[in-house]
Amino acid sequence: MATRQLHTAAHLTFRNPASLVYLGLVAATAVFVTADTLFVTHEDASFAGVWLFLLSAPTVFAFFIGGDLFGGTVSESTWFLYVALPVSVLIQSFALGWFLRLLRGVSRPVRPQGA
Repeated sequence: MATRQLHTAAHLTFRNPASLVYLGLVAATAVFVTADTLFVTHEDASFAGVWLFLLSAPTVFAFFIGGDLFGGTVSESTWFLYVALPVSVLIQSFALGWFLRLLRGVSRPVRPQGA
């Protein structure tokens, strides 16, 4: 039973059009942020990383609020950022897949039992 639930969660997260578009957009943005950080020199700070936070909002901000409950040093640490960002993206990808499944389920005609 747990294997079936894990398979369903993976299907909702990675194998539907809405989630794939969202994950592709996040991956392209991550490549852009990495290239901007490594290869472009700026006179002052670059705001390229803000795009990743905007794509992962609002769940990443919920992680930061939760991290503040454990103390300010937790949510300000680098490891917390590197964990919270991908987990929030995966949660949102799952939510998109679930919402798409919900919409498709509503649009299907109801068949009587035994037909």
